[in-house]
Formats: sequence, C-alpha cells, structure tokens
Amino acid sequence: MPGASGMGIYTLGDGLLHVVGPYQLTGFCGIHTGWIEARVRVLPGPPTGVDVGWDAISEATLFSPSGRLSVVGLMGGTAEALTDVAVPRGLIRVRVHARERLHETVRTDDDPPERHEVHIWAVTEETPWRTVLADPGDRDWEQKPTKAAEWGMLSLVPRPSGRPAILPPLPLDPYEDDAGLSRVAVVRHRPAPVEVLEGVLPAGDLEVRLKRVDDETLLWSWSTADEPIFPRPLATLPDDEPSTVRLTSGPDGSTLRHEGVLGRHAFALGLIWDHLLDTTGSHPWMTTLRGQAAEATALAEKSRRLQAERDAERWGGAPPSDRVRGLFGQAQSLARIDRRLLDRIDALPAARQREAACWAARRAMRVAGLEQIGWIAAALADAEAGRPLPRSFTEQSGSAAFHRLLSDPEVPHTTVALRLDPGVFRTLDVTEMLQQAAAFPALIALANDDPLAAAIDAVYNAAIAHGDGGHRFLTDAHIALR
Repeated sequence: MPGASGMGIYTLGDGLLHVVGPYQLTGFCGIHTGWIEARVRVLPGPPTGVDVGWDAISEATLFSPSGRLSVVGLMGGTAEALTDVAVPRGLIRVRVHARERLHETVRTDDDPPERHEVHIWAVTEETPWRTVLADPGDRDWEQKPTKAAEWGMLSLVPRPSGRPAILPPLPLDPYEDDAGLSRVAVVRHRPAPVEVLEGVLPAGDLEVRLKRVDDETLLWSWSTADEPIFPRPLATLPDDEPSTVRLTSGPDGSTLRHEGVLGRHAFALGLIWDHLLDTTGSHPWMTTLRGQAAEATALAEKSRRLQAERDAERWGGAPPSDRVRGLFGQAQSLARIDRRLLDRIDALPAARQREAACWAARRAMRVAGLEQIGWIAAALADAEAGRPLPRSFTEQSGSAAFHRLLSDPEVPHTTVALRLDPGVFRTLDVTEMLQQAAAFPALIALANDDPLAAAIDAVYNAAIAHGDGGHRFLTDAHIALR
C-alpha cells in the first residue's frame, strides 16, 4: 500500500486495529519488538462466518488501486511473502485475526508464538471499521469521530505543494493509479432516524453543495466558494462529477448511501458522514482551515512587504509598469541612475521610443569618437532611416560587430570612469573602462524590434559612455524626450 496517510493511530479503532487512511491500517501486536507468525489470505468473496480459535478479530475497508498489499513491521521490516501480495483492485475489506498476544514482559519460551492472519476480499461499498471479536483483555479505546472527520475533509482539499516550481514534478506513485476503476458507494447506518439537510458544507476555498432531488435523494457536488479564505485560493475541485446521496428509513433505523464517489475518496467521505449524521451543523475542519488561512495570509503579506522593499531597491521606488518589468535588458540599471527618465521613456508612443533610441545611440557614438567610422556610421544611418541593421549587429547579440569594433585600427581608444553601483557590485571603487566598448551597445540596442527595450538600453549605455558627464547627458535626455 502507499505510504503514511496522515491520520494518526488512536483516532478510530480497537485493541487490534486502527484505521489511519484510505490505503492503510495499523494492527497491534502483543510484543513490541520481536518475531510473530503472519499470513495473508485473499478470499473470492466475503466469509460466511467467523473463524474460531482467535482471541481478537477486527475489520475495515481499504482502497487498493494498484491491486497490491504489503504487511510492514513497526520499524519498516518486511517479509517477502507479505510484500506486494496480489489483491483485488479497488475497495477491499480487510479482516485481521490475532491470538497469543502476550507482552514480552510476561512471555516465556514455553508460550506458543504470536499469530496473526489477514483475510481480504473485494467489496463495492465503503463501510465503517468494526470489532468482530473483542479480546477480553483489551482496553476500551476512546473514539474521536470529530477529529477523524476533520482529517477526512482536509485530505480532500489539500493545499498545493510547496515544492519549488523550478524543480521537476514528482513522479506519480504507481500504487495510487486508479485509472479504470469504477466509482463506489459509502454506506452508513444509524439505529435511529437521522436527517441530511440541504445546503452548503464549507471547506475553505471550496464547498460542497447538497441539493435536494426528492424526499430521499440529494445531489452532492463540489464547487469553489463564493468567498475564499486563502490568499491564493484553490481552484481545482476534488471531483468534477456530482454524486448521489440517498437516505432511507425503515424499522431498523436509517441508512445513508453516498453513491458514485471515487474510490480514493470513499474513506474520507465515510469519516465526514459519520460526523454529519451524529452532529448536525458542525464543521470542525473549518477551525483548522481558518488557522491555516490566517498563517498563509500573514506569510503572503510578509512576502509582499519584502518584495516591495526589493522592488524599491531595484527600481529606485515603486515598480514601473509590467511592460517594463518584463524586459530583459538595462531597465533596472537605468532606473537606479534616473528613475524619472525610465518612466518618461515608458510613457512615449512607440514611434517616439524608436526616435529616442536612435538619438541616444548617435550621442553615444559621438562622445566615443565612433560617429565618423564608416561602417558604424552606415549602421547608425540605416537605423535612423528605419532600415534593418547589418547581420553582424543582429545575430548573436551583435558579437561579430563588437569583435570588429575591438580589432578595427581606425577605432580610437579612450577610457572613462565607471562608477559601479555599490548596491549591485558591493564595492565603492572607481574603475575605468574603454569608452568605445561602453558606447557601442547603444548602437547594438537598435537591432531590438521592441522600441521600448531599444530606447531604454540605448539611453542607459549612452549615459555610461559619457562617464562623469553622464549626468549632463541625462539632463539632455529629459529635454529631448519631452
């Protein structure tokens, strides 16, 4: 069976068996650590009677979508004969037998070994666990149906995994593949009359709507809540198909049949009905969901504040438009040296953004002494005339044109001061760089088909190319872009 289900022992069960989830139950031995004899028998149908010679017998319904079942020891130990035993796919009834359950403090070498036997057969209805034969020496376990119902609803509306999106999704558990299995029924009986009210069962971001069809029948359907409680509400429903709830009464009491439910949901729905039939109008899971929602809301607000602080640092104030934030280029760098200029460029129409890009590129070429270099002047003229740049400027981010710049003997070589942003480079040192290498990206930026990106990158690189005169260039840019 699959791994731990989440509902702990000591919630529902007796001295032999505790149900802990749709796929798993826990059996209790007499000894804590040691060997016992165990056997699994798969039956063609329900047993006609109760086997004699056992001290305790209990049974419960499990869901086995894989058609495999394993018996695992307290510390994870297994036996080959009890691992991946072939059982019917779908709902199965599991009856556990035990005898000679003596604690190790009283067991002697003369005592017979402790023996357990598990009988399994296919069923189509999920029914409650029950004690078939009670061990006279067992304690009377306190049942906690309210806690079980809370677990049941929370298991049906789990929050999304916190696994980072950059990691590949976890592979599907082959033990949980229920493809091709028929839907089943959840059955509950009460010796006294009960009622099922039409209305809504709240489940946090989701809800169950119970709509009456006739005197004995209601329609159960999942839906998103009108007022979700989590900052990122659930949108995926546990089950897209409605199911049918039938409540019939007779001389022996009331019987509820919830028909057409997914096999993997049957156990949880059974726990929920056990609570609803005995405690009308109580939804214990909502306390937990509201607490989780409050924590999630506080965490989301904290994340929002931290993000706002990071954005303010990156952008020199409130974040700009989504359009600017989505650019891959020098938008953040320009924001840190002149945020108002970034916003001004963003506000320009596309044609003016293209003009701004060409204006900045020409200023960069001029200050770096590149305006009169023939092949550079020709490329700049092409861009200003609306013609495409040569391939050396457009392919591989203009690497060929940049290499030509560095190797052309006619290109001058001057340096400018480069004052690195301490918030980015963690240094206050002043360095120098080749002015022509600083200016040339302003021309390569004109190859960008997006006029906004071209303008931002050209203006920023032109400012850097001016070195200590960058502030004067930025002042000119504000005037030119009005």
